[in-house]
Amino acid sequence: MPAEARYYSDEGWVKSYFLLSYSDYYDPENLQFGSLRAFKEFILEPGKGFSSHPHAEVEITTIVLEGEITHEDNMGNRGVLRKEDVQCITTGTGIEHSEFNRGKEPLRLYQIWISPSSTHLEPAYSKKKFEPSDWNNRLLPLASGQKFEGALRINADATIYRASLERGHMLHFNSKEGRFVFIYISAGELSVNGQRLGQGDQARLDEEKTIHLETASSAELVLIDIPANRENI
Repeated sequence: MPAEARYYSDEGWVKSYFLLSYSDYYDPENLQFGSLRAFKEFILEPGKGFSSHPHAEVEITTIVLEGEITHEDNMGNRGVLRKEDVQCITTGTGIEHSEFNRGKEPLRLYQIWISPSSTHLEPAYSKKKFEPSDWNNRLLPLASGQKFEGALRINADATIYRASLERGHMLHFNSKEGRFVFIYISAGELSVNGQRLGQGDQARLDEEKTIHLETASSAELVLIDIPANRENI
């Protein structure tokens, strides 16, 4: 899907791209992709943010791309996430949290929502800083319910990867039956199984066994491996 297919919202203090239905954006043909329920890109101006609000029964992963965000929740967690930090929240039976940009520069982040493997879980919180060298020319698991060493744990049979590919480099991802793969191009250009994609474009792969990722220049991407959950599509 091309970048132009994203839903764009500009409220002045926050600019948002929604890749799946969320908030004021409703498309009955684009409610979710497998167990992926939301993929949002926010650009939040300094001094602005989201006051305390509730969530339940969803796994929320936040990836900070630029700037910083202050998180505070009713579980007693409070802290600042900066560039390359990743935060995971199991909302489970319910949490309330706020998110503010108290820095001096605009904040840019991805927020990814995935359906949990089971309901009525106890809420949980974790965060970790990753180094760009760790995802250079490889798919690095950032958050996973598949027991990858070094990845933050989420309560879902899914994995969120990040990668940065140098010119002429190729990666291969082997999927399995009953799995979907979602790819979002953060920067540059990338060929996904021969289809050329640019910044802001996305690929949604339906049970393809092998996925080839190749760039003639350079590219940055997020890849999400998720259960199909066909009944919800």
